Amino acid sequence: MKPVLRTALLCLAATVLLGGAVPGEAARLYRWKDKQGYTQYGDRPPEAGELVDASVDVLRFHNPPSALVRLRLERSGMRYQAWADNLLHGPVEVRLGFKRNSNVIAQPLLPATAVVPARSSVMVASIAMRDPMRGGDFELSLDSLPGDPAADAQDYEYRLPFEYGRVRVDQGPGGSFSHNDTQNLYAIDFAVPEGTPILAAREGLVMQVESDFDKAGLNRERFGGRANFIRIVHGDGSMAVYAHLKPEGVQVREGQYVRKGQRIGLSGNTGFSTAPHLHFVVQVNHGMVLESIPFRMFGPLGLLRFPSQHAESPPVGTAPAGRPGP
Repeated sequence: MKPVLRTALLCLAATVLLGGAVPGEAARLYRWKDKQGYTQYGDRPPEAGELVDASVDVLRFHNPPSALVRLRLERSGMRYQAWADNLLHGPVEVRLGFKRNSNVIAQPLLPATAVVPARSSVMVASIAMRDPMRGGDFELSLDSLPGDPAADAQDYEYRLPFEYGRVRVDQGPGGSFSHNDTQNLYAIDFAVPEGTPILAAREGLVMQVESDFDKAGLNRERFGGRANFIRIVHGDGSMAVYAHLKPEGVQVREGQYVRKGQRIGLSGNTGFSTAPHLHFVVQVNHGMVLESIPFRMFGPLGLLRFPSQHAESPPVGTAPAGRPGP
């Protein structure tokens, strides 16, 4: 009797923003007629030379959730190789584990972690039957976080992420409204009007973007892990997140290198939010734990100082951009 190895896969490919997975939402499909008169479709608007006239229809639809890190199995003789495919333009750490298993063994033993470089794949484990004369069965899970745990964040002089001028800080480090978790402890919420141009506070590579979410509210379960955002990975491996951007307010693409001070998007009011603002945070991956870290930010007259806040309601403070804040 030939032994049977049955597999079931559960891919938990994490799109980590501020505290949870990001499912699919509204997306765009473009429709136009080419020079031969044929109707064409694409996920980007056509170039001017592709059009027979200036008419381009924009169709909206909803995407299913898309994995940014995918689990892939390859058969190799009597073994299965479990691969993690990183679709991001920056490193991620993954953790592979068994949801259930019967008569199988993994090498290395699970759970196992691995770092997957940008746009590449890593074999995390190899799985085989313990007793080849019996059938085997297993189910896998794959968790992932952006960033390389070996990153060594360096001291850096961040600039304001918008043009200089007086600005109010609606929530500072440690704010109990939404800056009381590990990922956001040192975040700053700048109260800027919707549509304010957002600038890169530091040079780096655009690692991840979300631009199609168009809702906001105080339902934490529904909106707690949602917002339009840009994640930029820096040369030292730290990552800056610019969040709550307006729908279609991302003005850079994944894989693009941006300069300090370069325009990257437009502020908005999306996700878990009470009013238009920019959520700015610097994060590192500390071994499958995404942590925010303190940072120094400068205006034209020197260092800005942001007060720690621990109010029960959304806190309000001020940080004048033209002089050091309180």
